[in-house]
Amino acid sequence: MYGLWKPRVLGGWRVPATGPVILAVNHSHNIDGPMVIGVAPRASHFLVKKEAFIGPLASFMRAVGQLEVDRSTADRTAITQALDVLAAGGVLGIFPEGTRGEGDFAALRSGLAYFAVRSGAPIVPVAVLGSTERPGRLIKALPALRSRIDVVFGDPFDAGDGSGRRTRKALDEATERIQKQLTAHLENARRLTGR
Repeated sequence: MYGLWKPRVLGGWRVPATGPVILAVNHSHNIDGPMVIGVAPRASHFLVKKEAFIGPLASFMRAVGQLEVDRSTADRTAITQALDVLAAGGVLGIFPEGTRGEGDFAALRSGLAYFAVRSGAPIVPVAVLGSTERPGRLIKALPALRSRIDVVFGDPFDAGDGSGRRTRKALDEATERIQKQLTAHLENARRLTGR
């Protein structure tokens, strides 16, 4: 990432140095996930749509610990693998919107709340800004080479209400709390970076 672009990492020290943690990343460009993986202070395992696991890239992604998920169903294998990462004290990366879009955390899916409430792992909000500003001249699908991309890590927070409940209502309430935290972090990151 540092060879192709100029990432500026802000708040990386906020990621807990040990123990399970979930990185909740906004998603507006294909490069957002690889950028966070490349600059995060700890190795991370992202849930990545199965459609991205093609050709030689599939073997590479599995080798570096990325988790293949079928978004069309409740993928029990991916869920188990993700919970195993957290149980082992690892870092799980999630795009809570479920797909690439505006990257504004406007429509969260319940997966992030499920993993956070089930594991008890804190969530660290991550805003990737600048990846969609200037397309590359040679490869339009990538940001312009040597352009600045900001990766802003926020303060960790707990999604649950402390009751330990895992009911549908508890997950819905956790999703609402998470959305407020992520939206506030994104607004702060935009002010901080001027983007």
